Amino acid sequence: MATYILVTKLSPEVTSKLEQREEIGKRWHEIVKSKCPEVKWLSHYALLGPYDFLDIYEAPDETVAAKVSLLTLAHGAMVAESWTAIPYRRFLELVKEL
Repeated sequence: MATYILVTKLSPEVTSKLEQREEIGKRWHEIVKSKCPEVKWLSHYALLGPYDFLDIYEAPDETVAAKVSLLTLAHGAMVAESWTAIPYRRFLELVKEL
């Protein structure tokens, strides 16, 4: 499976509900888990910067990664981007192949 990074910026409607943050996050996770059961979640971080959250996960392909982003957008995110992550050792191998 490939590794992906999901960065999320929440909508103002969601960020204004800080007291419900944990419940909203759990609900989002359950929705994504039910629609994309093949995704393996590796890490979840809250960020201080242009994005609110960063998730690292494995998915079988870019179609499933796109579904994760689309579900995130449909459930409270203003921005949701999934990026492909290449392990550094593999990156070095690619460089040597050039």
